[in-house]
Amino acid sequence: MSDHDFYAEPTAADLAAIEIEEPLINAELVWLDTEITLLNTAERGPVSELDVRRVRRAERAVIRETFALVARLTRSPSPRRAA
Repeated sequence: MSDHDFYAEPTAADLAAIEIEEPLINAELVWLDTEITLLNTAERGPVSELDVRRVRRAERAVIRETFALVARLTRSPSPRRAA
């Protein structure tokens, strides 16, 4: 799928690349959710240590998944290159 063709269906290589990145995407979504929760909590009052721990845990998960993605990409050929 080219960068400018918005109506084309994703290729098998595009879907494979998304599947490889899915754990990182999910970790980033959890991190975003915890950040939003923290902001909403801060508007209503003081932020608890538990809220801060949730954000730190989500940040560590993003870092862990980023390293795992890099390891997966360096171990195997890219699905985009194989197509």
